[in-house]
Formats: sequence, structure tokens, C-alpha cells
Amino acid sequence: MFMKVQPKDQEILSKLGLNDPIALVKFAPKSYTDTSLLHELKEGFNEGVLEVEILESRFFHGKNILKINALMSRFDTALEMVIFHAQPFHKASFTPQKSLLVMGKIEYKFGKYTLIQPKIIRESSQIIPNFKTTGLKNATLLELTQRLLTSQNLTEEGLSEDIATKIEEIFSPTQEFLSQYRQNDSFPPQHLHALKWCEMYSYLRSLSKKRRYFEAKYSCHGDYKAFIKSLPFELTPAQAQAIEDIAQDLCKNIASKRLIMGDVGCGKTIVILCAVMMCYPYKSLLMAPTTILARQLYEEAQKFLPPHLKLKLITGDTKEKPSEENTLFDDDAHFIIGTQALLYRELDTREFALVMSDEQHRFGTKQRHQLEKMTEDKPSENIKKPHVLQFSATPIPRTMAMLNSSLIDFSFIKDLPFKKDITTRIITKSHFAELFHHIRSEISEKRQVAIVYPLVEESKNSQYLSLKEGIDFWKKHFKNVMITSGKDKEKEQVLQDFKEKGDILLATTLIEVGISLPRLSSIVILAPERLGLATLHQLRGRVSRNGLKGYCFLYSVAENTERLEEFSQNLSGFDIAEIDLKYRNGGDLLGGERQSGMEFEFFDMKNDANILNEVKQHLGI
Repeated sequence: MFMKVQPKDQEILSKLGLNDPIALVKFAPKSYTDTSLLHELKEGFNEGVLEVEILESRFFHGKNILKINALMSRFDTALEMVIFHAQPFHKASFTPQKSLLVMGKIEYKFGKYTLIQPKIIRESSQIIPNFKTTGLKNATLLELTQRLLTSQNLTEEGLSEDIATKIEEIFSPTQEFLSQYRQNDSFPPQHLHALKWCEMYSYLRSLSKKRRYFEAKYSCHGDYKAFIKSLPFELTPAQAQAIEDIAQDLCKNIASKRLIMGDVGCGKTIVILCAVMMCYPYKSLLMAPTTILARQLYEEAQKFLPPHLKLKLITGDTKEKPSEENTLFDDDAHFIIGTQALLYRELDTREFALVMSDEQHRFGTKQRHQLEKMTEDKPSENIKKPHVLQFSATPIPRTMAMLNSSLIDFSFIKDLPFKKDITTRIITKSHFAELFHHIRSEISEKRQVAIVYPLVEESKNSQYLSLKEGIDFWKKHFKNVMITSGKDKEKEQVLQDFKEKGDILLATTLIEVGISLPRLSSIVILAPERLGLATLHQLRGRVSRNGLKGYCFLYSVAENTERLEEFSQNLSGFDIAEIDLKYRNGGDLLGGERQSGMEFEFFDMKNDANILNEVKQHLGI
């Protein structure tokens, strides 16, 4: 239950871009001003508030300096105050026989006390929080936070009494709190923990409001276990667990939404086929980012699925039937695999129970939503939706997944059917002869090599050769050199030709996702410092697909290779994701607009998973 907020306060919250008043914790004070009267004067510097009686003041024209002689009433001691760049209101404020409260740094030097640029205050014995610039006056934000972020309000909102008390102390500080704050020169550990906890509490509540539940079109109970028994290999424990997670989802009457995250080569295809078997005799639809990946998935489905389950492949080359009355699914296929061409065809999707997207990060939110929208039912506006499965080989960090789990369920496939053996090295120009020898050796063993260039055309601003500049050299020294820039119309045919009879592939990062090349043993990546770690991991994942010894060479001229060195020492996509998080930060998970950059003021994506766990348990999510 959200606290009752007055319209005036709600207006201020809106100006700050907040819907939840608890989110005010992100505007925690940057410092505090203590207006308590000084109890003693020490040699050197003293900082605080004094009660003074003005004895005389002199204004020095031309210099704009106001000198004031005063008496510190409590100590019966003289004080000289100096104001530089004095204004008329200063002369009016510091007139003789006036008693004032002034604040500042008092210095004892050459046998007298001096205060430069004194500040007049109205009341003493207050601790005033100072907020960072928000477009609002400090007093406005102070009044708002002290009105809303009280211990009583926060406990009524569901926070524990301990957390609520700590938050109130931050915005309505006590002398004890201020003493701890000054000792640390920052928030005490228990108060910082409360800020992180409260920030995450507000965030997860907002996130959970975005998740909507719809009735499922179909509850699916297909016999997938017999299909698993028919496979000529054993599933890994992680595959088996992901399949059980999906089975639990699909048998429900609520439309499920799950993301299956697995490293390159973890066996996601078999998980996809098991999901299809769960839905049978209802239909399943899968969208892949490229024709070559769609075709590979189709071939795998043909190889493993039972013959009574009808399949269809839809790509940009698929010809529609001439009759306007017919649709692509008139042949009653149970499993349709296609590219984005699916989005532009007339489809009869009434019997579709499951919609899937492979390499989901390659599609925009709009495309995935369009695919799901196509297959939903709207009888009398009582919307029924298909179950949704998304697959990705680009793992995001565990903490991000835990955060996002309020919007979508997650399954991880961390096991691999075979151990990957890939040696990753950072190389420079001095290593080229060694690299050349390695390439010759691999090709002599009927293995393949891919060389990934950062640019297609020559550039004066690049220290690296472009793809076009490298062609002549490789063709001069090797046979069966295939080239694709990623922009050529025949790129997928080039990749297919390379798979069957190529030795060396010269390409751009287009081979990052989707292509299966069993004989590819080595990949050379030029300018790796320009690529994200997820992209580098995907490229490296093209080698050692079936237990083959693999090599990844990172050819760099960069001086700082710390990020690449960490990448070289880790093969797990989940570890790579955590390293990537360290260098890029978390991103905006709630809005989904930014992919990097810090979203939280206090919560640390890398180190505060334990706080996230506490909050999720407290909220029961």
C-alpha cells in the first residue's frame, strides 16, 4: 500500500520524475550544516555558530570590503569579521549594537579571532541537510523529505522498523548521527545499507507493477519425456532443469514469459524442441534473426522431432501460395521456424500456444511485441495470450537477472554438453609470423580460420587494415579464401560455402551470432578494444563447437588491455557478463532504454546481490 501523498507534494515528486515517495531516498543529502552554538574555542580553526554583538563596522570604498568588530557574547572575547565583495545589504545587516547569530570558520591567528565571510542564520541548534541540485530550493526538498520520509510513514509502507529509523535519521539527523557521518565523511555503514535497501524496495515495487498477467490461450501437457528418451545423447543437468521450468510454465492457465539464458554451445536447440513437444498438438512459432540460423534450427528440428510433427520454414525467399484464401499454415504445420519475414505474412495463428525468439537480443522490443501480438486472441476484448519463450546466448549478470525477474522468469543453462578448450591470446604486430604459422598448421589439419576486421573500407582514422585491404594478402598465400562484408546480398551463401569447403573466412562481426561451423578452430579479431565483451564472447564462441581445440587471437594496438586480459582469462559467458558489468555498469532495466550507465544512486550492481535477495524475500517475489 502506497502512502497517502498530498496533491502539492505529488506535484513536487512529479517534477523530480518520481511516482513513489520512497524513491526520494535517491536524493539523500550530500552534506549537513550544524547550527549548534559553539561551546568552546580552540586554537587554530573552529567551525560553528556564534552569538555576537556588533560593536562597529567600517566599509572600505574602492575595495568593497566590510570590516566588523564584534563581541562573542558566550566567551566575552573580541571577534573581527571581514566580508569581501560586500553589498549594501551587508552594511544594513551588521550595524552596531545589533545581536546576531553568525556561522562560519573562526581562525585564531596573531593573538585574535577572525571570521571571513560570516553567514547570518535565524535559528541555532538545527542540523540542516544540504541536497544536490535538483531544480528545487534546498528548503523545499528538505520540507518534503521530512514530511514524507518519517519512520511512521515508512513502516506503514512495509519497511522494517530498523530500516525506517535509519532513513528518517538521514533526512532528519540527530547529533549522534551527525557525529558518525563526520567520522566516516560519509553515511555510516548501517545507514548506507538502509539507503540501498530502500532504493531497491522502491525499484522492485515499481518493476512489479509493470508485469501484467493474461489468461493463456492453451494449457499444454504434451509428452516431452518420451521425446527426451528418444534422443541419442544425455541432457546436461542444466538443460533438464530449464526444460522442467518450461513444463511448469506451459501447463498453467496464465500466459508465461521466460528467458532461457545459456552460453554459446550449451544446447538451447534441444530445449526449444522439448518446448514444441510440450505444446503438441497445438502449434509453436519461432523467430530467428538470420536465414542461416533459421535454416540450422529447421534442420535440427527435422533431425530430432518425430515425423508426425509437421514443420515449416519461412524466410524472405519463401513463396506464398497463389490463392488469397490460403495462408502459410494451410498445410497445418505444428512448428513454424522463420526469420522476421514472419512479421510481414498473412498468418492464421489461432492454434498457436507458444511463441519463441532465438537470440532475442538481436530483435527490438517492438519486433518481439509484434510477434506476440500476432498470436493473441481477443474474444470480446478478453485477451488471451500465447506462452512466450526467449532464448539468448548473451548472458546478463546474475544480479540483473534477479532484478528483471519481476518482469520475466529466468532459467540458466550453465553446463555445456562438452568442455570448451579455447586458448585466448592478446597479440600485436610482432606476433604476426607466429600467427601465420599457426594458420598454415590448422588448415593443413583440415581446420578452418576466421579473421574478423573492424572496417570494410580503408579509413585514415584507423590504425588497422580494413577488410578490403587484407583480401589480396590472404588470397596470395592461401586457397579457398571466402569474403563477406555483411552488406553483400550473398553473405549467407558465402557462409554456407565456407562451412562446406572454405579454409579462411574474411568477415566483419556479422558472424557474431547464429552460424555453426564445426571445423572452425581459430578466430583472429582485429581491434578487439572497440568491441563489447559480449560481442567478443560471441565471436570466440564460434570456435571449439564440438570439443575441437580452439584458439582466439585478439590483435590489438591499444596500450591499456586490462579489460581484454580479464576477458582472455575467462571462458564462461556468465563470468564475461559480470566483467562487462564492471566496466559498463548496469543500465536502465525498468525503462529498457539504456543498456549501460549507472541506474542506481546507492545500490551497487556488482556487490549488493545480498541486499537484493533480502528485499525480494521481504516483498515475497
